[in-house]
Amino acid sequence: MRALVLGASGQLGQALYDLLKSKGHEVVGTHGSRASADVRLDVTDYVRLEDLIIRLKPYVVVNCAAVTDVDNCEINRARCYAVNAEAVRHAARAARVVGSYLVHVSTDYVFDGEKGMYREDDLPNPVNYYGLTKLLGETYAMSYDYSLVLRTSGVYSGLKPNFPRLVIERLVSGQQVSAVEDSWYSPIHARQLALAIVELIEQRRTGVLHVAGERVSRYELALKIAQAAGLPREYVTPVKLSDIRWRARRPRDSSLDVGRARAYLSFNFYSVEEGVKTLVEEAKQKGLLKGI
Repeated sequence: MRALVLGASGQLGQALYDLLKSKGHEVVGTHGSRASADVRLDVTDYVRLEDLIIRLKPYVVVNCAAVTDVDNCEINRARCYAVNAEAVRHAARAARVVGSYLVHVSTDYVFDGEKGMYREDDLPNPVNYYGLTKLLGETYAMSYDYSLVLRTSGVYSGLKPNFPRLVIERLVSGQQVSAVEDSWYSPIHARQLALAIVELIEQRRTGVLHVAGERVSRYELALKIAQAAGLPREYVTPVKLSDIRWRARRPRDSSLDVGRARAYLSFNFYSVEEGVKTLVEEAKQKGLLKGI
């Protein structure tokens, strides 16, 4: 199977690229700036993006490319729209030409966070520009019949900067960690999500599907990380969502219902404990927990 992974050097893209390679598939990965990628491609170069898909004729195109800095999306709206929405339109158009299966990775931030545990058929209502552009990207992807829009939440790993890794780094250095206790989401380790995507590719699922972790607050997650890593839990301090001064509004409860995905997938992809365990193992490999 030939696979094209757009955004192959991000947390999910890298995990997916490595997993597909390990399974013996032919994989081409792109990145906008790193020369180490198989193909150096800015997905907003729409002519080159379409040309690459049409020339490769991949079995599957997995779009992991995105602008995910929620606050920065409010400032650099043109770039955010170009990557999160318009690039998806061109990827879907080229995939249609050659009959490639398209998997587009979206986000829980398409929802307003007023109720939580969102199902696939709940009505999206983004409260920030990032969520709006991701919703537009979903619309473009779903204009193509052979596509899967995969909504996820809080993807993390020990290899890239993110909240769970920051928890370890701060606790190891004896610093306090402030974590929101009255806002919830469904974080998932990049490795778990990559494993799920590979299974779904094999099943060639279409439509919209939620693949994410269990519902937790960042405070609860930070405590679980501290416990698993043998780090001081007392350094984790709860704060309120209203205490954080973000430029972009955040949904209070963007957790996702993964019942449908659990029926399709053969492993426990949603376990917080499994994700945290993998994170701690990665931290040890990088020497962040040396001597602990």
